[in-house]
Amino acid sequence: MEKELEQTQRDLTKIVLFGPESTGKSTLAEALANAYHTEWAPEFARDYLQEKYNNSAEVCAPSDLIPIAKGQIQLENEKAKKAKEFLFCDTNVLQTLTYAKTYFENFEDPVLEECVKQHDYAHYFLTYIDAPWVEDDLRDKPNERNKMFAIFENTLIQRDIPYTILKGDLSQRLQLAKSTIKTL
Repeated sequence: MEKELEQTQRDLTKIVLFGPESTGKSTLAEALANAYHTEWAPEFARDYLQEKYNNSAEVCAPSDLIPIAKGQIQLENEKAKKAKEFLFCDTNVLQTLTYAKTYFENFEDPVLEECVKQHDYAHYFLTYIDAPWVEDDLRDKPNERNKMFAIFENTLIQRDIPYTILKGDLSQRLQLAKSTIKTL
């Protein structure tokens, strides 16, 4: 696997916020990092794709996926150097792969698959679709939230990845997340 796709190994508990668009992943990742006085890795794809859209009015293409994966891993690795005990990741390469398989028919990428297999996370928090929808240039499935949630949950089930569904407002999600983290 390419060096740029390797995950930095540290004695950290890495937790992923995972799920469809506009379900509160970023807000929750930041809130958890604040609660545990540690770092969170933001979503690289957001800025990358917004810049692409601003410059050319183009959306994500399969050729963007490896650069997005590399950027996400670089952000995660940088934040891991500063993190204390926990690192909260607002998305990861599995999120990128899940979107790719949803948007690009018959999509397969052995590099991304290998990356997903090699990376290690203690737990996934699957964010439910009860967070208010926030429209922007990149979000495009406000009427398919149930379908998208099912796709993300099925991804975790098929890969036998432990996860907890987080529902409710931020306070409720934080409370459930904290009680789950105690068991890790």
